[in-house]
Amino acid sequence: MPKQRLKEYLDREDVKYVSIVHSPAYTAQEVAASAHIPGKILAKTVIVDIDGTLSMAVVPASYAVDFDLLQGALGARKVALVHEEDFEERFPDCELGAMPPFGNLYGMPVIVSRSLAENDEIAFNACTHRELIKLGFKDFERLAQPKVITFSVHAD
Repeated sequence: MPKQRLKEYLDREDVKYVSIVHSPAYTAQEVAASAHIPGKILAKTVIVDIDGTLSMAVVPASYAVDFDLLQGALGARKVALVHEEDFEERFPDCELGAMPPFGNLYGMPVIVSRSLAENDEIAFNACTHRELIKLGFKDFERLAQPKVITFSVHAD
């Protein structure tokens, strides 16, 4: 899904958003700094395997997924991080590691950290390491229909 297609999807769904172009950045913290976005609203999309189903675990930039918390909150038997080379073909039109948190567009469930859902806005990579989309969290929630649970911890 190239960024143009992402924007067309948001336009079709009548979502108001802002596109933010920034210098290339690859870690969530670098992106937040480069784009002058608070880390608490910048979504970091982590691909996880939950009992054999690839899913998006979405946390704020300054947080990390706590796999034990995630497993317990979901009542899952097994939750594991999926390495980029094992899912890159699921996102053929995105730069590796720049997937937007719209699992509904990729056939994946989305799980969002409660710490991210507490914000009025969410920002995320727009399929590239040089552009973000920022929109209201309620609009994101309406479109992506994530499960919101507590499973992240502040990264040290």
